[in-house]
Amino acid sequence: MRDFSHDHSVLALNTATLGHNVPGAGVGWSPERTIDACAERGINGLVFWRREIEGKAAAIGARAREAGVRVVGLCRAPFLVGPLAARHREDVADDFRKAIDETAELGADVLTIVTGGVQVGTKGVQESLKAVAGCIAGVLPYAASSGVRLALEPLHPMYGGDRSCLMTTRDALDICDFINADNLGVAIDVYHVWWDTDLPRQLARAGRRIFGFHLCDWLAHTSDFLLDRGMMGDGVADLRGIRSAVEAAGYQGFCEVEIFSAANWWKREPEEVLDIMIDRFRSVC
Repeated sequence: MRDFSHDHSVLALNTATLGHNVPGAGVGWSPERTIDACAERGINGLVFWRREIEGKAAAIGARAREAGVRVVGLCRAPFLVGPLAARHREDVADDFRKAIDETAELGADVLTIVTGGVQVGTKGVQESLKAVAGCIAGVLPYAASSGVRLALEPLHPMYGGDRSCLMTTRDALDICDFINADNLGVAIDVYHVWWDTDLPRQLARAGRRIFGFHLCDWLAHTSDFLLDRGMMGDGVADLRGIRSAVEAAGYQGFCEVEIFSAANWWKREPEEVLDIMIDRFRSVC
C-alpha cells in the first residue's frame, strides 16, 4: 500500500468538490482558475464535469498540460436508461459519443459512466442492466478508436430508482465479463461501496479493470443523500482498508476526491477546501 503521509503526487481533484457539477453552486471558479490553484498546490490530477468544458475541451486540456496538471477523466456519460435518460436510444448514443469526444479532446483517457435508473415500465434491475450492457457494447469500438476507456461506476442502492440500476461492484464486473473489452472497467467510489461486505472479493476479481478510485466519506448522520458527502476522515468509511484492497488488486493510479456538499464544503472558500483536502489525504487516506 502506497504511503501518502508526505506525498500527494497522485492526488486528483474532481471539480464537484468545489460545486462545479451543479449550476450556481460553489463560488463558480473557471476551469482555468481551478487548474492554477491545483498546480500551485501540487495537485497533479483533475477531473472535470461536462458542463464546465463544453465547446472548449481541447483548450482546457492544453491549458492543464501547460500548468503541469493531468486531466485524469471526465464526468460523465449521459444516463443510459431510466427516467432521467433521453427518451430515444439514438439520442442517448449520440450524446454518449459526444462525451467520448470531449474526453479525448481534453487529453483524458477515462469517461465515467453512471448508468441511470430502472427502465420506465419495468420492475427490478435485470432488464435495465441488459439494456446498459447493450448500449455500452455499441459505443466501445468508438471509444477504443478515440483512446478512451469507459469506467462503470456502481452507485449506492439509495439511487436505484432514478440514477443507477447498477448498485454493486459485482454487477459492474458481470457486465465487464459479458462484454469482455480491454477499455471497459470500473470506477470505485468510497461513498457508494463502503457498505458492501463483498467488496474485497470483488476488488480482487476486478484486478487491472479498476480505472478510477474516488475518495470522500459517509457521514453517520447525513442530511442529504446526494449533496451531503463528508470530507475524508469525517465519516464512517474504512478509507485505508478500501484503498488497501484497491491497490492490492493492482491499481496504482490517481486518488480522486469527489465531495458533493451543498451545505458545508461548497460554502467555503475553495482555497480552504483544497488545503484541507491535501491534509486529509495525507493523514487519513
